[in-house]
Amino acid sequence: MPQALLKPTSYLERLQHPGAVLAPMAGYSDAPFRQLARRYGALWAVSEMLSARGVLEGGSKTLELGQPYPGEDHLVIQLFGADSLEVGAAAAEVERLYQPQGLELNMGCPVPKMRGRGGSCLLQTPELAAEIVSSMVRHTNVPISAKMRLGWDTNRALEIALALEGAGAALVTVHGRTKAQRYEGKADWDAVGAVASSLKIPVLLSGDVCSVQDARAALALGVAGVMVGRGAVGNPFLFREIAGGKPATPLERLKVALEHAELNVEWYGELRGLRQLRKVLIGYVADFPDLVEQVKRIDTLEELRVKIEGERAEG
Repeated sequence: MPQALLKPTSYLERLQHPGAVLAPMAGYSDAPFRQLARRYGALWAVSEMLSARGVLEGGSKTLELGQPYPGEDHLVIQLFGADSLEVGAAAAEVERLYQPQGLELNMGCPVPKMRGRGGSCLLQTPELAAEIVSSMVRHTNVPISAKMRLGWDTNRALEIALALEGAGAALVTVHGRTKAQRYEGKADWDAVGAVASSLKIPVLLSGDVCSVQDARAALALGVAGVMVGRGAVGNPFLFREIAGGKPATPLERLKVALEHAELNVEWYGELRGLRQLRKVLIGYVADFPDLVEQVKRIDTLEELRVKIEGERAEG
């Protein structure tokens, strides 16, 4: 990738190393999970999406989503919004508050409540998306990226990505589905590869990267890197594997399940932290059928510790 596109200390330089990036996922890519993803080899991590308006209003629930954990590095914070001045101002405020390595515009969230508020709606108006990216570039001193889909209901990915590049985006991530597809069907990796071959800036591939084999196949299409989302839930070890490390053993999965729970309790408090984590714990304990049902009802850290230590002792 052309070095002229990168600032000397840009987090984007990490694309020169093997590995993958943690995708922004509402309800999942919080500080505890980002910490584990980085520990196990994620090149960088993107936060859950923050409402630009919520940032400017100082909403505590919004700001919590982007708050770094102590010592967090290579954090990219994602914003959503549909007004260029509002998103630009929010980007400046987030940079002031949290000093992230980069900021990202959400252009991919397909849920209905995003209508008129940005997200995948911006796929219908590439000129507005480009205007927002340009505003973010003007208001901040960090690289600006965007995460998009192929289009609203047809493939307009190249047109949209070129507009973002022209607006000053330093990187674009393309999820290989349209908004209309949501998460149905198979991601069109070839379409993402076509975008990568036409842009001067790095392009990451997102969608259906759930294994080392998937990552290798995606990289063979000429993209600069891959972004992993659902495939890493309850499995942060996937980042280590993609970077060339070994797969996790079942017992290691149990150990890190408990560590994840401890991080969640420290960050959110015990009841909220554990109830929020139940859906993630299922992935960690998949090799232990008796535990799968039990973790769905966990309310205390001690209860989880006893159950996990019992399985580890038997193993």
